Amino acid sequence: MSAAPGALAAYRPALRPRVLLSDPLLDGAATVHLIKDAETGSSFKVGPKEHFLIARMDGERSLAEIGEEYAGEYGRRLGDAHWKRLLGLLGAKGLLAAGADASPGPSTAPPPRAAGSSGAPAAVPPGAAASAGSSVAGPGAPAAVPPRATGSSGASAAVPPGAAASGHVTASVPPAPAPSVPEKRTLLRGSLPLVADADATTARLHRAVGFLLAPAVLAPLLALTLAMEAVVLVRAGELLLAVRGLIANPVLLTGTAVLLWVSTALHELAHGVVARHHGGRVSEIGLRWRLPAVIMYCTVDDYLYFGTRRHRIATAAAGAVMNLIFLLPFCALWLFAPLDDATHEAFAALLLLGSVQALVMLVPLPPLDGYRIASQLAGATGLAASTGVYLRLALRRSPEAAGYPRRARIAYPAYAGATALVLACALAAAVAGVHHLLTA
Repeated sequence: MSAAPGALAAYRPALRPRVLLSDPLLDGAATVHLIKDAETGSSFKVGPKEHFLIARMDGERSLAEIGEEYAGEYGRRLGDAHWKRLLGLLGAKGLLAAGADASPGPSTAPPPRAAGSSGAPAAVPPGAAASAGSSVAGPGAPAAVPPRATGSSGASAAVPPGAAASGHVTASVPPAPAPSVPEKRTLLRGSLPLVADADATTARLHRAVGFLLAPAVLAPLLALTLAMEAVVLVRAGELLLAVRGLIANPVLLTGTAVLLWVSTALHELAHGVVARHHGGRVSEIGLRWRLPAVIMYCTVDDYLYFGTRRHRIATAAAGAVMNLIFLLPFCALWLFAPLDDATHEAFAALLLLGSVQALVMLVPLPPLDGYRIASQLAGATGLAASTGVYLRLALRRSPEAAGYPRRARIAYPAYAGATALVLACALAAAVAGVHHLLTA
């Protein structure tokens, strides 16, 4: 390379083990990748060209080899200055592993272009402003998206002066992040962790019930839930009248409310167990209250970084599926058991209310699970906001709308149309239900 040929070129950078890279995601008109330090929780966005380089920092390939691959893919070479800026960014964010092989050696890379040549990725300067709507590399010179910090490692591991001459780039292991300030608890609102090690608790739950995720077990359960929902649809009028009757029975109403709360708790734990099944990590399980509501929560880390889209969708859908599976024994009792009239009516009401609870969670609006599923199907981050911006541009026939990639021009209107259809169906069902109650 330009300064001390072969020295910086021989450096073999490696990311720390808990550094996670996402698949490409639409972000407005841009395509970005998310990078996260799972130990500190900090994350930021980069463009496809920066991701191409960072994803190859495995400690096995030298900068010269990575540069060759980059030149083969994009037809341009990188100079020392660009490598220093990129490594400086990753080091300052605490993402580089210490002790990577940086032994000087002969460069295998052909002479690169000068540091200012177009097409070379420019790493984010340390003082760059964080913004979720930051620009991404265009067809010319790519530029890493300014970081969107969600945490701070506090580490400083930038490439030291003279690294290019020595061939050694050091990266210190960042100190433990300062503990986050917990939400102030009051009588009206707050949260309370229930277990000291949520990930270990989820691991134990997964060992106990993970067999339910085997296809041979899960497929029949899903088939039964579909059959149950078909029964709910066909006999919806009867179930609506049961809900009206339940309101007049305080004891059964309380019991039904408790069962629905248990269903919400299982909903949250299901997210954690399925995430664990696919290699994710659960950071917290607890109670959150916004009186009069008190709910359980389960915080899943690394959800966006799972290996396949199918695993991410399965994790997002797990809660609603759990709500429906929870109803199966009550549906069987309602259909087949010899129950007294009051209990039969209570089970009927539970079946309808529980089904509504599950289906509402699948509505594709933030922050519901359905929105996460829609975001994964579209391969986008910030799907709702990006859709709104694109539709406003398209309706005004702005030339900017034509600048969106084809995938975005399909995904954003499709999301808007699907959401409008779901909401229209929900409104129609609500109107029909009210009409039935008023006329029955």
